[in-house]
Amino acid sequence: MSTKTLSIATCGWFLCLGCSVEPQSEEHVAQALAAEQAAMEQTKRAATTPEPPAPDRSEFNPRLLRRFRPLREHFADDSKPLNEALVTLGRMLYYDKRLSKNHDVSCNTCHQLTRYGVDGQPTSLGHRAQRGARNSPTVYNAAGYFALFWDGRAETVEEQAKEPITNPVEMALPTTAQAETTIRSIPDYLPLFRAAFPNEPHPITFHNIATAIGAFERGLATPSRWDEYLRGNKSALTPEEVEGLRVFTNVGCMVCHTGEFLGGSMFEKAGAVEPWPNQTDKGRFAITKHNADAMMFKVPTLRNVAKTAPYFHDGSVAKLPEAVRVMGTHQLGIELTDEEVRSIVTWLEALTGEIPNEYIKRPSLPPSSPATPKPNPV
Repeated sequence: MSTKTLSIATCGWFLCLGCSVEPQSEEHVAQALAAEQAAMEQTKRAATTPEPPAPDRSEFNPRLLRRFRPLREHFADDSKPLNEALVTLGRMLYYDKRLSKNHDVSCNTCHQLTRYGVDGQPTSLGHRAQRGARNSPTVYNAAGYFALFWDGRAETVEEQAKEPITNPVEMALPTTAQAETTIRSIPDYLPLFRAAFPNEPHPITFHNIATAIGAFERGLATPSRWDEYLRGNKSALTPEEVEGLRVFTNVGCMVCHTGEFLGGSMFEKAGAVEPWPNQTDKGRFAITKHNADAMMFKVPTLRNVAKTAPYFHDGSVAKLPEAVRVMGTHQLGIELTDEEVRSIVTWLEALTGEIPNEYIKRPSLPPSSPATPKPNPV
């Protein structure tokens, strides 16, 4: 054989023509065979081993989830036990336009219960078609808030119910006594007040009118799929909605929008990072006269937010995606991406609750008498 050696290799040997490579030893051949066998076994195991399960997108960080609470069925004041007679009376007074000067405005005019407690306008129309200075917020779930009105000047719904009746821009009765005179002039109201306030010899008072309206409002709760999720039903929200919640918390929205109502529990400055475009309304400053309260407003609830446009105290934004962007800019100092906005809105839509249609059913009102004050358009 010539100096050129023909070496034939199998299982890891080289097939070399015209090269002088000495045949490998049996030990090397065995090692090569073992290595190839191990590689084949590893490939086989990889092909048969199932991939790890994808993360459950319906799950959310339980530590963060504790920042929220399911909605109560009603918001009864423990110091003022509710009774059916009181709620029934309050429902009637809520709808009764005779508590307004021209008999054309009721609580339901601005807080329409079949429309999630709003009228869909930037600011509401009142007496003589005058417009209020601020957007009318939803009345649903409001009885559970820490304060009422955008500036928090009322602590309870009973206290809040008094103001619109004598507000010259809203219902415009000249005095609280006029409200009492009107209701007393409607004979069928007296037995209803006696049933609602059985221990009072003269139950038709302005205070009791507001108390009854507040009692009715304490039953205006709108539970949603979000509450089912908080109670442990992880299928109540879609993976896309849970992802929206994740984005919502990650960018910082939950700092203010948290708790049972995702709002309604604190004041915050409108324009905390970037100044609010409309500086005319100074918010809580008008009540306290403290410079620190300039542009401070009650943080609104996010429950039913997809149904309660337009948004903010000035009703300046008509669409929910734009409202989310505005919050990112002025409250967080960030520009949210289109995908972040879409994701957050997807979750916010899951906060739409069920309107209690039977509870809010418009009642038949007792007829006026000749003594009932006539409508006054002036």
